[in-house]
Amino acid sequence: MSSSPQEQNQEPKEEQNQEPKEEQKEDTKEEQKEEMKEKEEVKEEVKEEVKDDKNEETKEEKKEEKKEEKKEEKQEVKKEEKKEEVKGSWKDFIYNPRTGEFMGRTASSWGLILLFYLVFYGFLAGMFTLTMWVMLQTLDENVPRHQDRVANPGLVIRPHAAEISFNRSDPTNYNQYIQQLHDLLQQYNDSLQERNDLCMVGEYTEQDNEPVKKVCQFKRSTLRQCSGLPDTSFGYADGKPCVIIKMNRVIGLRPRGDPYISCTAKRDTPLQMQYFPSEGRLDKMFFPYYGKKAHPDYVQPVVAVQLLLTKDDYNVEQTVECKVEGSDLRNDDDRDKFLGRVTFRVKVSE
Repeated sequence: MSSSPQEQNQEPKEEQNQEPKEEQKEDTKEEQKEEMKEKEEVKEEVKEEVKDDKNEETKEEKKEEKKEEKKEEKQEVKKEEKKEEVKGSWKDFIYNPRTGEFMGRTASSWGLILLFYLVFYGFLAGMFTLTMWVMLQTLDENVPRHQDRVANPGLVIRPHAAEISFNRSDPTNYNQYIQQLHDLLQQYNDSLQERNDLCMVGEYTEQDNEPVKKVCQFKRSTLRQCSGLPDTSFGYADGKPCVIIKMNRVIGLRPRGDPYISCTAKRDTPLQMQYFPSEGRLDKMFFPYYGKKAHPDYVQPVVAVQLLLTKDDYNVEQTVECKVEGSDLRNDDDRDKFLGRVTFRVKVSE
């Protein structure tokens, strides 16, 4: 069988079309392969870059660790050096054998400093001594320079107690009071007072220009029932206690008038009392007082008051106030309850 000329022409054409298609396929495959290769290459490059980065990071970390280790080592070395320096500095400060310094100074430096302070403090001591000597030249060793705060004396009592309470039938209750009175009156014993001078009654004993001041007699026996001589219990055994009142010493005091002690009981009815010396007088012959140094044997006048309590007065607290009267001495200062007066309480029981 023979084919027609048209068919024969179509066959070569188809063959020609198939060939370029195959070529195109092959080209696409090759392109795909090349692309795959390129991608793989890119991936490998990326991996290598990541590896390089990691390696660089690890290298940097190692470098930093090494730096830190070196810093720590340096710090430790510095600390050790400082410790050694401190030890060495303390030793060198106490004594440096290289320079011969002791406590940071040479012997000549220490000598100059000691000399300076010796002169400096010697000058200060001299100035102080000079000023004290000048001040002492202005003072009287017998009379205080300023005594305006004690222009008026206070009163005190013996026994030294604000409240005198005892049972008259029990001597142990009042022995302490009796002992205080005996101790006070020892210096007023007649045997001692006879050595002193007899002074003019009612007159000041002026002896400003006398180098040795005389002392006026005040005999214990003048207190009579409250002297502790006829009655050693001072009336405490009979329930009629004695209280001795004395005025504080004030240098140069010259009370005007005729001072005496007056006592009153704070109750509705008067309390019977007896005074020794009579009328409770503080004679002016015992004034003025010239001080402890100029007048060492001076004895101040005292007044004894005996409370003549009755049985009705027992077991009742009696409040008694005594004052200096008859002179210019103050006894009414509300701010000072002991200025020219004294208050005490007495309670006697059977």
